[in-house]
Amino acid sequence: MSSTILNKMAQMKLHGMWHYYKTLLDSHQANQLTHDELVDMLIQAEWEQRENKKFNRYLRQAHFRYGASVEEVDFTAHRGLDRNQLLRLADGSFVQKRENLLITGATGVGKSYLASALGHQACLLGYRTLYFNTQKLFSRLKMLKADGSYGREINKIERTDLLILDDFGMQPLDTGGRMILLEIIEDRHGRKSTLISSQLPVAKWYEIIGDSTIADAILDRMVHTANRIELKGESLRKTKK
Repeated sequence: MSSTILNKMAQMKLHGMWHYYKTLLDSHQANQLTHDELVDMLIQAEWEQRENKKFNRYLRQAHFRYGASVEEVDFTAHRGLDRNQLLRLADGSFVQKRENLLITGATGVGKSYLASALGHQACLLGYRTLYFNTQKLFSRLKMLKADGSYGREINKIERTDLLILDDFGMQPLDTGGRMILLEIIEDRHGRKSTLISSQLPVAKWYEIIGDSTIADAILDRMVHTANRIELKGESLRKTKK
């Protein structure tokens, strides 16, 4: 009977149930449980196994710059990072509410690590997340326009729950970059969350975007109601060295 049940679980791809039931049989604990307890534990094992698979899949798809986590964020450095604010963001409510997040600060203060940590947390909470270096993303999207696959990629970006654009403003945007950014922000405005990190203060973004009409449209949708983290202090790389 037990081998038949295991075979059926395997055929139905109930791998979490299979492993847990096999463990119970090998340890001779199955007979010590009531039917309700057994069913509850098998369902819990299957649910946890599927959640772990989904989390690992989301991590692979996100392509984070760092293998970061919120638990490892350094609060000892004097850089104006508020623990309570970070913990509020880490509960995923800003993604659920489709709010944006802007992280600014000088080079080396931990913007990319912090963005990766919050993205990692979003994956853990079941939100699809994509991480990009902004300049590389725009260059790639311009190339995709030439081979006709631009629409498919932009649709994937539009659907993702949390989009992370890292190192925004390293170079002024050209006409193509401005139009791509406007399309991305317009598609996601009020529907999905976007996290942007930048060495430049938000007040400088207007001139980096360039065209005043497009800059007004982007910043109006992106900035005014966004959560903000403004990191300060010396470069962590320099301090650790």
